[in-house]
Amino acid sequence: MGEFDLIARYFTRPVRPGSAVALGVGDDCALLAPAPGMQLAISSDMLVEGRHFFADVDPEALGHKALAVNLSDLAACGARPLAFTLALSLPRVDERWLAGFSRGMWQLADAHGCQLVGGDTTQGPLNICITVFGEVPPGQALLRSGARAGDDIYVSGTLGDARLALEALLGHLTLPAEVLARTRQRLERPTPRVALGQALRGIASSAMDLSDGLLGDLSHILKASGVGACIDTAITSKLIAKNAYQSSAGGHLDLEIIRRCTLSGGDDYELAFTAPPAHRGAVAAAADASGTPVTRIGTVQAEPGLRLVDGAGQPVAHRYASFDHFQ
Repeated sequence: MGEFDLIARYFTRPVRPGSAVALGVGDDCALLAPAPGMQLAISSDMLVEGRHFFADVDPEALGHKALAVNLSDLAACGARPLAFTLALSLPRVDERWLAGFSRGMWQLADAHGCQLVGGDTTQGPLNICITVFGEVPPGQALLRSGARAGDDIYVSGTLGDARLALEALLGHLTLPAEVLARTRQRLERPTPRVALGQALRGIASSAMDLSDGLLGDLSHILKASGVGACIDTAITSKLIAKNAYQSSAGGHLDLEIIRRCTLSGGDDYELAFTAPPAHRGAVAAAADASGTPVTRIGTVQAEPGLRLVDGAGQPVAHRYASFDHFQ
């Protein structure tokens, strides 16, 4: 199968009538027509075999995740997905792999009304790069720079599940089969919080998606906003998957493992966001409207730096480092 046959069979669909896509796959450029007065939100992410995923990962799950991590960026901006491009490097043409990968990708794309409009394919080490396009009303994009002292700090969903699965898959700990299955689902098929991001427009003062770990990603908000924060680790430690505390040996996971997974685990693809206390009711309504649970985990403070406390309000010493591609 040649390159263009591959594209035609697995990555070409007719443009959906009435959508923001005026011209899709097949020409040198795609044409997008966002709604009048809207701004484009654009983000790009790359997944590399051996760095971001195991070689034996289910291709359908990989197709899902490749798009999900990009949609998560749109969610953090409060943008509505429109379209995406796919650049795909393949060691060889494997039709079974391509069928699974494209199926997982299409299922998530259809769920969010996001159309593939172009990209590139080549032979080489397995490498997936997606660029996603969304739209957001002017002045309503959620940014990292709006947090203010006194704001509440929230996260959506659960934390640490993906890292817990990774630790188990690497042989660093043992989990009950049902817990591993659930946490591995979170590692390989994250849920982009697109509806929540849009519901938080005009409510959240800042936002970011959690790809490299809570503390590391939250520090980007604090730096951009010129503020500090205090996080209650007693709350964050409870956000890991239910029953994950129990090991298959009948004991309980060490608190340090739980903290490491929830605070610096990475691959959560949840939203971390801030909002004034006066907006607590609106935050709850946004969470309810989007069907996404959110949890208040701390407070923005004027003094720079990130401080952790336990359930009694006592300082927690830490050296939790988030993921860094070059360290």
